[in-house]
Amino acid sequence: MADMDFLPLAEELLAIRSTADRPDDLHRALDLVLDVVGPGLVVERFESNGKPSALVHAGGRRPFRVILNAHLDVVPGTDDQFRPRREGDRLIGRGTQDMKLSALVQALVFRELATTLPIALQLVTDEEVGGRDGTAHQLAQGVTGEFVVIGEHSGLRVVTESKGIATARLRATGLAGHSAYQWLGDNALLKLSRAVDAVLAAYPVATEEAWRTTVNLARVATDNQALNQVPADATAWLDIRFPADDPDFTGRTADEVAAHLTALCPPGVTAVVDSLEPPHRADPDNPDVIALRAAARAQGHSGDLLRKHGAADSRFYFQRGVDAVIFGIGGNGQHGPDEYADLTTVAPYRRALRAFLRTFA
Repeated sequence: MADMDFLPLAEELLAIRSTADRPDDLHRALDLVLDVVGPGLVVERFESNGKPSALVHAGGRRPFRVILNAHLDVVPGTDDQFRPRREGDRLIGRGTQDMKLSALVQALVFRELATTLPIALQLVTDEEVGGRDGTAHQLAQGVTGEFVVIGEHSGLRVVTESKGIATARLRATGLAGHSAYQWLGDNALLKLSRAVDAVLAAYPVATEEAWRTTVNLARVATDNQALNQVPADATAWLDIRFPADDPDFTGRTADEVAAHLTALCPPGVTAVVDSLEPPHRADPDNPDVIALRAAARAQGHSGDLLRKHGAADSRFYFQRGVDAVIFGIGGNGQHGPDEYADLTTVAPYRRALRAFLRTFA
């Protein structure tokens, strides 16, 4: 069970509607956690595109030996999701699992140990909308560490890999014509259909969990509005998730990925990559990873290695050659109507994090 002094703080933080479109609430959530950490420490504040963040530490050496990273923003939800409620060992509400409870635990452990250990607490408010104005912005300003623990949910398992993301469009061009005289036109939708089939042949739709590149066909559109007209244009939007060991995406530029996708398509269809976010991988044999797993096992949890198909801010550290892992509490329903945190994992998480950090004393 969570510590009794922890739950009122958690409920206060969960009640803050800290979504990307509410800058005042992003500041409120950040200030609440900074108040939890308390005075006597260095607080470096950052802001980028209206998204506030902070780095807290006791001064001294850089790079920091360990950075604890937490995001305080959440995805939108209904009014009742911002009124957290208990059902047995579950605390239900938006941000319970992802990841306000883990953030609070990190802040409390940091408060205990910050003055005696070379550690920092990194608090950001934009992870749910990409992370570029929080973690990435701080790294661009020179913040760095030797090892990073990101408090995203993991059930006290240690996530050493997560996939990268590419968003792309396939654009087909044809020739408009009367649908009764098809031979006088060139149907762009048919070209696009063949292109999508070709891409999905290379990256089949996953019917079970598989650690490989996947492509989701998210939307198809054409400017054509007439049933009796051959469409002259068509566009498909793709969401692509890829692991670090896929050389067609990892380490490539957006133009190189676009060329790769275009080569899969028939003539008349070209690919454009709108965004390309790297994957993340940490060395599972890193002594810090081994020590963190041991700390989890000492609390009765497996400490197993885990791979996540979604992305996290760990990818920004991976780009800079810094090992970052995800390690957080348990729960389920992330981004859903019944998102919850497993309160039985909160105290073990707190003890495991404390024990891990004390190895650097």
